[in-house]
Amino acid sequence: MLKKIGFIGTGVMGASIVRHLLKAGHQVAIYTRTLEKALPLVEEGAILVASPKEAVAEAEIIFTMVGYPHDVEEVYFSDNGVFAGGSKGQVVVDMTTSSPTLSKRIAEEATRLEMHALDAPVSGGDVGARNATLSIMCGGDQDTFASVLPVLETFGSQIVYQGTAGAGQHAKMCNQIAIATNMIGVCEALAYGKKAGLDLETVLESISSGAAGSWSLSNLAPRMLRGDFEPGFYIKHFLKDMDIALQESDAMNLQLPGLSLARELYHELISEGYGSKGTQALYCAYQ
Repeated sequence: MLKKIGFIGTGVMGASIVRHLLKAGHQVAIYTRTLEKALPLVEEGAILVASPKEAVAEAEIIFTMVGYPHDVEEVYFSDNGVFAGGSKGQVVVDMTTSSPTLSKRIAEEATRLEMHALDAPVSGGDVGARNATLSIMCGGDQDTFASVLPVLETFGSQIVYQGTAGAGQHAKMCNQIAIATNMIGVCEALAYGKKAGLDLETVLESISSGAAGSWSLSNLAPRMLRGDFEPGFYIKHFLKDMDIALQESDAMNLQLPGLSLARELYHELISEGYGSKGTQALYCAYQ
Protein backbone atom coordinates (compact mmCIF):
# COMPACT_ATOMS: atom_id res chain seq x y z
CA MET A 1 0.00 0.00 0.00
CA LEU A 2 1.38 3.40 -0.97
CA LYS A 3 2.11 5.81 1.86
CA LYS A 4 2.57 9.50 2.51
CA ILE A 5 6.10 9.73 3.89
CA GLY A 6 8.12 12.47 5.51
CA PHE A 7 11.88 12.09 5.21
CA ILE A 8 14.30 14.26 7.19
CA GLY A 9 17.97 14.14 6.19
CA THR A 10 19.11 13.53 2.60
CA GLY A 11 22.81 12.82 2.97
CA VAL A 12 24.92 10.07 1.41
CA MET A 13 22.46 7.30 2.28
CA GLY A 14 19.27 9.28 2.80
CA ALA A 15 19.11 10.53 -0.79
CA SER A 16 19.30 6.99 -2.18
CA ILE A 17 16.61 5.80 0.21
CA VAL A 18 14.31 8.63 -0.88
CA ARG A 19 14.84 7.62 -4.51
CA HIS A 20 13.76 4.05 -3.75
CA LEU A 21 10.66 5.30 -1.98
CA LEU A 22 9.77 7.55 -4.92
CA LYS A 23 10.33 4.75 -7.44
CA ALA A 24 7.99 2.55 -5.39
CA GLY A 25 5.28 5.19 -5.81
CA HIS A 26 5.19 6.67 -2.32
CA GLN A 27 4.60 10.41 -1.84
CA VAL A 28 7.71 11.78 -0.11
CA ALA A 29 8.09 15.19 1.54
CA ILE A 30 11.74 15.93 2.35
CA TYR A 31 13.55 18.31 4.65
CA THR A 32 17.29 18.92 4.63
CA ARG A 33 19.45 21.73 5.95
CA THR A 34 21.53 21.71 2.74
CA LEU A 35 19.32 22.82 -0.15
CA GLU A 36 21.60 21.57 -2.94
CA LYS A 37 21.21 18.01 -1.64
CA ALA A 38 17.45 18.27 -2.06
CA LEU A 39 17.18 19.74 -5.56
CA PRO A 40 17.93 16.53 -7.54
CA LEU A 41 15.33 14.70 -5.43
CA VAL A 42 12.75 17.42 -6.10
CA GLU A 43 13.36 16.94 -9.83
CA GLU A 44 12.59 13.24 -9.30
CA GLY A 45 9.30 13.94 -7.55
CA ALA A 46 10.02 14.68 -3.90
CA ILE A 47 8.24 17.59 -2.20
CA LEU A 48 10.62 20.03 -0.49
CA VAL A 49 9.43 21.52 2.81
CA ALA A 50 10.92 24.16 5.08
CA SER A 51 11.09 22.35 8.43
CA PRO A 52 10.81 18.92 10.08
CA LYS A 53 7.41 20.02 11.41
CA GLU A 54 6.18 20.56 7.84
CA ALA A 55 7.56 17.18 6.75
CA VAL A 56 5.43 15.54 9.42
CA ALA A 57 2.20 17.42 8.67
CA GLU A 58 0.56 15.02 6.20
CA ALA A 59 2.79 11.97 6.64
CA GLU A 60 1.78 8.52 7.81
CA ILE A 61 5.42 7.49 8.35
CA ILE A 62 8.27 9.86 9.17
CA PHE A 63 11.86 8.76 8.62
CA THR A 64 14.80 10.63 10.12
CA MET A 65 18.43 10.11 9.14
CA VAL A 66 20.69 12.87 10.42
CA GLY A 67 24.24 13.13 11.73
CA TYR A 68 24.58 13.12 15.50
CA PRO A 69 22.44 12.48 18.59
CA HIS A 70 22.14 16.23 19.19
CA ASP A 71 20.76 16.56 15.63
CA VAL A 72 18.24 13.82 16.39
CA GLU A 73 17.21 15.59 19.58
CA GLU A 74 16.72 18.87 17.71
CA VAL A 75 14.76 17.25 14.89
CA TYR A 76 12.35 15.57 17.29
CA PHE A 77 12.02 17.94 20.24
CA SER A 78 12.47 21.50 18.90
CA ASP A 79 9.59 23.91 18.32
CA ASN A 80 9.76 23.13 14.58
CA GLY A 81 10.44 19.45 15.14
CA VAL A 82 8.71 16.16 14.53
CA PHE A 83 6.78 16.04 17.77
CA ALA A 84 5.63 19.64 17.39
CA GLY A 85 3.88 18.62 14.17
CA GLY A 86 3.02 15.07 15.07
CA SER A 87 -0.46 13.61 15.44
CA LYS A 88 -2.12 10.45 16.69
CA GLY A 89 -1.33 7.26 14.78
CA GLN A 90 1.77 8.48 12.93
CA VAL A 91 4.92 6.33 12.98
CA VAL A 92 8.37 7.85 13.44
CA VAL A 93 11.40 5.81 12.40
CA ASP A 94 14.83 7.11 13.34
CA MET A 95 17.51 5.56 11.14
CA THR A 96 20.32 7.70 12.54
CA THR A 97 22.92 5.74 14.47
CA SER A 98 22.26 7.31 17.83
CA SER A 99 22.22 6.48 21.52
CA PRO A 100 19.88 3.79 22.87
CA THR A 101 18.96 6.17 25.69
CA LEU A 102 17.74 8.81 23.25
CA SER A 103 15.78 6.19 21.29
CA LYS A 104 13.95 5.24 24.48
CA ARG A 105 13.18 8.90 25.16
CA ILE A 106 11.75 9.31 21.65
CA ALA A 107 9.63 6.18 22.10
CA GLU A 108 8.28 7.47 25.43
CA GLU A 109 7.32 10.83 23.92
CA ALA A 110 5.72 9.14 20.91
CA THR A 111 3.62 7.01 23.25
CA ARG A 112 2.55 10.11 25.19
CA LEU A 113 1.37 11.69 21.92
CA GLU A 114 -0.34 8.45 20.83
CA MET A 115 2.21 8.05 18.05
CA HIS A 116 4.46 5.06 17.40
CA ALA A 117 8.27 4.95 17.25
CA LEU A 118 11.00 2.65 15.95
CA ASP A 119 14.75 3.00 16.18
CA ALA A 120 16.04 1.50 12.94
CA PRO A 121 19.73 2.23 12.27
CA VAL A 122 21.16 0.77 9.09
CA SER A 123 24.37 -0.77 7.82
CA GLY A 124 25.64 -1.09 4.28
CA GLY A 125 26.85 2.42 3.49
CA ASP A 126 26.41 4.18 0.18
CA VAL A 127 26.55 0.92 -1.78
CA GLY A 128 23.79 -0.70 0.26
CA ALA A 129 21.64 2.43 0.04
CA ARG A 130 22.02 2.66 -3.74
CA ASN A 131 21.34 -1.04 -4.26
CA ALA A 132 18.48 -1.28 -1.72
CA THR A 133 20.39 -3.93 0.22
CA LEU A 134 20.74 -2.20 3.58
CA SER A 135 20.74 -4.18 6.79
CA ILE A 136 18.18 -2.59 9.12
CA MET A 137 18.17 -3.23 12.87
CA CYS A 138 14.85 -2.36 14.50
CA GLY A 139 13.81 -1.66 18.06
CA GLY A 140 10.35 -0.74 19.34
CA ASP A 141 6.88 -2.22 19.39
CA GLN A 142 6.72 -5.40 17.29
CA ASP A 143 3.30 -4.60 15.79
CA THR A 144 4.62 -1.20 14.68
CA PHE A 145 7.60 -2.94 13.12
CA ALA A 146 5.29 -5.29 11.21
CA SER A 147 3.23 -2.37 9.91
CA VAL A 148 6.30 -0.54 8.58
CA LEU A 149 8.12 -3.61 7.25
CA PRO A 150 6.74 -3.40 3.66
CA VAL A 151 8.14 0.14 3.36
CA LEU A 152 11.49 -0.87 4.87
CA GLU A 153 11.71 -3.63 2.26
CA THR A 154 11.79 -0.90 -0.39
CA PHE A 155 15.41 -0.14 0.51
CA GLY A 156 16.58 -2.96 2.80
CA SER A 157 17.24 -6.65 2.29
CA GLN A 158 18.17 -7.79 5.81
CA ILE A 159 15.56 -6.36 8.16
CA VAL A 160 15.55 -7.78 11.68
CA TYR A 161 13.43 -6.96 14.71
CA GLN A 162 15.82 -6.76 17.68
CA GLY A 163 13.49 -6.03 20.60
CA THR A 164 12.03 -3.10 22.53
CA ALA A 165 12.96 0.58 22.12
CA GLY A 166 16.73 1.06 21.97
CA ALA A 167 17.46 -2.53 20.91
CA GLY A 168 18.04 -1.48 17.30
CA GLN A 169 20.66 1.02 18.41
CA HIS A 170 22.37 -1.56 20.64
CA ALA A 171 22.50 -3.96 17.67
CA LYS A 172 24.03 -1.20 15.55
CA MET A 173 26.72 -0.71 18.20
CA CYS A 174 27.58 -4.41 17.82
CA ASN A 175 27.84 -3.79 14.07
CA GLN A 176 30.10 -0.76 14.48
CA ILE A 177 32.37 -2.53 16.97
CA ALA A 178 32.85 -5.40 14.51
CA ILE A 179 33.57 -2.98 11.66
CA ALA A 180 36.03 -0.89 13.68
CA THR A 181 38.21 -3.77 14.77
CA ASN A 182 37.92 -5.54 11.41
CA MET A 183 39.05 -2.39 9.60
CA ILE A 184 42.28 -2.45 11.58
CA GLY A 185 42.85 -6.02 10.42
CA VAL A 186 42.16 -5.16 6.77
CA CYS A 187 44.55 -2.19 6.82
CA GLU A 188 47.30 -4.08 8.61
CA ALA A 189 47.00 -7.03 6.19
CA LEU A 190 47.44 -4.68 3.23
CA ALA A 191 50.29 -2.80 4.92
CA TYR A 192 52.05 -6.10 5.61
CA GLY A 193 51.54 -7.34 2.06
CA LYS A 194 52.85 -4.10 0.61
CA LYS A 195 55.94 -4.17 2.84
CA ALA A 196 56.57 -7.77 1.81
CA GLY A 197 56.56 -6.74 -1.86
CA LEU A 198 53.40 -8.63 -2.81
CA ASP A 199 50.91 -7.68 -5.50
CA LEU A 200 48.03 -6.57 -3.29
CA GLU A 201 45.36 -7.24 -5.90
CA THR A 202 46.57 -10.83 -6.01
CA VAL A 203 46.61 -10.99 -2.22
CA LEU A 204 42.97 -9.87 -2.11
CA GLU A 205 42.07 -12.53 -4.67
CA SER A 206 43.39 -15.17 -2.28
CA ILE A 207 42.20 -13.94 1.09
CA SER A 208 38.84 -12.31 0.34
CA SER A 209 37.01 -15.60 -0.13
CA GLY A 210 38.67 -17.52 2.70
CA ALA A 211 38.40 -17.42 6.47
CA ALA A 212 39.66 -13.81 6.46
CA GLY A 213 36.81 -12.68 4.23
CA SER A 214 34.60 -9.76 5.26
CA TRP A 215 32.48 -7.04 3.69
CA SER A 216 35.23 -4.50 4.37
CA LEU A 217 37.87 -6.70 2.77
CA SER A 218 35.78 -7.29 -0.36
CA ASN A 219 34.33 -3.81 -0.78
CA LEU A 220 36.66 -1.31 0.90
CA ALA A 221 40.11 -2.85 0.46
CA PRO A 222 39.92 -2.38 -3.35
CA ARG A 223 39.06 1.30 -2.74
CA MET A 224 42.07 1.59 -0.45
CA LEU A 225 44.36 0.25 -3.18
CA ARG A 226 42.93 2.76 -5.68
CA GLY A 227 43.41 5.62 -3.25
CA ASP A 228 39.64 6.14 -3.23
CA PHE A 229 38.76 7.47 0.20
CA GLU A 230 35.47 9.15 -0.69
CA PRO A 231 32.77 8.47 1.87
CA GLY A 232 30.29 5.68 1.88
CA PHE A 233 30.24 6.55 5.57
CA TYR A 234 32.06 9.53 7.06
CA ILE A 235 34.90 9.06 9.53
CA LYS A 236 33.47 11.90 11.65
CA HIS A 237 30.19 9.99 11.99
CA PHE A 238 31.99 6.71 12.66
CA LEU A 239 33.91 8.34 15.50
CA LYS A 240 30.56 9.42 16.96
CA ASP A 241 29.36 5.82 16.80
CA MET A 242 32.49 4.53 18.52
CA ASP A 243 32.06 7.12 21.26
CA ILE A 244 28.48 5.95 21.84
CA ALA A 245 29.58 2.30 21.96
CA LEU A 246 32.36 3.08 24.43
CA GLN A 247 29.99 5.09 26.64
CA GLU A 248 27.47 2.25 26.64
CA SER A 249 30.15 -0.39 27.31
CA ASP A 250 31.50 1.69 30.20
CA ALA A 251 27.99 1.83 31.66
CA MET A 252 27.86 -1.97 31.43
CA ASN A 253 31.34 -2.31 32.97
CA LEU A 254 32.65 -3.90 29.77
CA GLN A 255 36.17 -3.26 28.48
CA LEU A 256 36.65 -3.17 24.67
CA PRO A 257 40.37 -2.66 23.98
CA GLY A 258 40.05 -3.27 20.22
CA LEU A 259 37.39 -0.60 19.88
CA SER A 260 39.44 1.78 22.02
CA LEU A 261 42.42 1.37 19.69
CA ALA A 262 40.28 1.92 16.59
CA ARG A 263 38.80 5.04 18.16
CA GLU A 264 42.29 6.38 18.86
CA LEU A 265 43.44 5.78 15.27
CA TYR A 266 40.34 7.39 13.75
CA HIS A 267 40.56 10.36 16.11
CA GLU A 268 44.10 10.94 14.88
CA LEU A 269 42.87 10.89 11.26
CA ILE A 270 40.28 13.53 12.07
CA SER A 271 42.99 15.73 13.57
CA GLU A 272 44.81 15.39 10.24
CA GLY A 273 41.79 16.55 8.25
CA TYR A 274 40.25 13.22 7.18
CA GLY A 275 36.92 13.63 8.99
CA SER A 276 34.86 13.89 5.80
CA LYS A 277 36.55 10.92 4.14
CA GLY A 278 35.25 7.36 4.21
CA THR A 279 36.12 4.87 6.92
CA GLN A 280 38.50 3.10 4.52
CA ALA A 281 40.81 6.11 4.89
CA LEU A 282 42.18 4.35 7.98
CA TYR A 283 44.61 2.83 5.48
CA CYS A 284 46.28 6.26 5.30
CA ALA A 285 47.45 5.77 8.89
CA TYR A 286 49.60 2.87 7.65
CA GLN A 287 51.11 4.68 4.65
